Amino acid sequence: MKTFTPSVEEMTARVARFKDLVPYSKQYTNAGIPIEAFERLTARSVYSIMAPQDYKGRSAMAPIKSLPGAVVSIAECPPGDSPGLHCHEMTVENFFCLNGRFEILWGDHGEHSLVLEPLDFISVPAGVTRSFTNISDEVARLLVIIQPPVDRSEDRVAYAPDFAKDLEADFGGEVVDQLKAIGFKFNAGEPEDEAEHA
Repeated sequence: MKTFTPSVEEMTARVARFKDLVPYSKQYTNAGIPIEAFERLTARSVYSIMAPQDYKGRSAMAPIKSLPGAVVSIAECPPGDSPGLHCHEMTVENFFCLNGRFEILWGDHGEHSLVLEPLDFISVPAGVTRSFTNISDEVARLLVIIQPPVDRSEDRVAYAPDFAKDLEADFGGEVVDQLKAIGFKFNAGEPEDEAEHA
């Protein structure tokens, strides 16, 4: 097999330094959505590390561009932090507990759960509503690997309908409208119009 040796510059371009990563919530400040509202949708801080070159979704700004089929992030959560109950329509979401302890919830109402200890791993199938909560007393991190179908470089995510009502109560209807305008959906567990996938 023929090999090649990249230059130091080429390899440096393939490094993501944690100190330089920008969380999701700060990537959308120009959309007029309060950071606090965005942090309720996701873990407090989600740092995108790697995504396919043509990826469409929140991880598109990842510093390392990969081949199709893998998106890698770190979810950093203070004690008690969790994203809203949500469903990845066509991607598998994998969680590897780096430190702390996480309760993984699933089901349309989060009615099922199990706990991940450090170095435990779970793979959540596409179409399953899920969330996770840091149940430890320290800032904890999950390595998150999302696997989109190789022929689709996107990740369609929908949140539970009640979550939109909670956001509206706390931040106002205009914030929910702004989130919908940039692609957030709040219909997990509900039948969907086929026209939305055209």
